[in-house]
Amino acid sequence: MAAQSSSPQTTLPTAPAASAVSATAKPGDVDTIEHILAATYDVISGPAGSRDWDRFRSLFYPGARLIPSHRDEKTNVVSAHALTPDEYIARAGAFFSKEGFYEDTLANRIETWDNIAHVWSTYESRHAKGEKPFARGINSFQLMFDGTRWWVLTIYWEAEDAKHPLPEKFLK
Repeated sequence: MAAQSSSPQTTLPTAPAASAVSATAKPGDVDTIEHILAATYDVISGPAGSRDWDRFRSLFYPGARLIPSHRDEKTNVVSAHALTPDEYIARAGAFFSKEGFYEDTLANRIETWDNIAHVWSTYESRHAKGEKPFARGINSFQLMFDGTRWWVLTIYWEAEDAKHPLPEKFLK
């Protein structure tokens, strides 16, 4: 969960500070909504081993968050834990170093207004290409266009389970 502030409104920086972004994004990764989505899935996918974490960081606006959710099977209570991109790297990096992980999009529902985009991105996760998925779910992306490129502000996700299957409208 995000840290709480006594201020009722949180403001993102108007422009990324040079030190806040560790690598310059590849122009083809951030020029369209479709490309930044594809780059996000591509950079975390691959055989067991390291990932291009500089490329990963370059997709995220300073202050961005990745928020996995979890449903307690006994109590049915849902919780979420907000991570910075570097906290995600620390958490996922150990797993990726030992396990193959491939995440592909099944369908994207994109809504935009001005410089804001929201994407419901239905995904499947596999340990190897061509293998049966071990998980499916929805990534909720919030994106921002700063006049020159797209940035990921938030990715919040929930995995499908037997009691909570993916709705048909998110599979098309």
